[in-house]
Amino acid sequence: MENAGFVAPVMALVLWTLVIWLWMYATRIPAMQNAKIDPQSAARTGSLGESLPLEVMYVSDNYNHLMEQPTIFYAAALAAQLAGQADGLNVGLAWTYVILRVVHSLIQCTVNVVTARFAVFSLSTIVLGVLAIRVALAVF
Repeated sequence: MENAGFVAPVMALVLWTLVIWLWMYATRIPAMQNAKIDPQSAARTGSLGESLPLEVMYVSDNYNHLMEQPTIFYAAALAAQLAGQADGLNVGLAWTYVILRVVHSLIQCTVNVVTARFAVFSLSTIVLGVLAIRVALAVF
């Protein structure tokens, strides 16, 4: 695919999200079994927070976070690609965003130091904002 600059960072974040999904179930299912939680009682996953270890919930929370702000990234990347804005700087911003989201995930899923996580989240948001503004300026 010619000039598919945004495809690789988008797919990298998609694949990372699937890694977190696997990590979530690899920790959640055994934790639910150890806690003798009936799967039907977890129909509302928010109720699991009281019954499962924090480390298990950190991964689940991160999976949910990957369903939130990255949707803006996917839309911005698609818009940039379609608008012919896959220049080196924009693609570099996309890769930077993906790397920062991976770092954010690793912090949240392991040590979960909130101040470090927030710093990385804030930086990734700024990168996403710059990308979105650059694409918007080119489109409007």
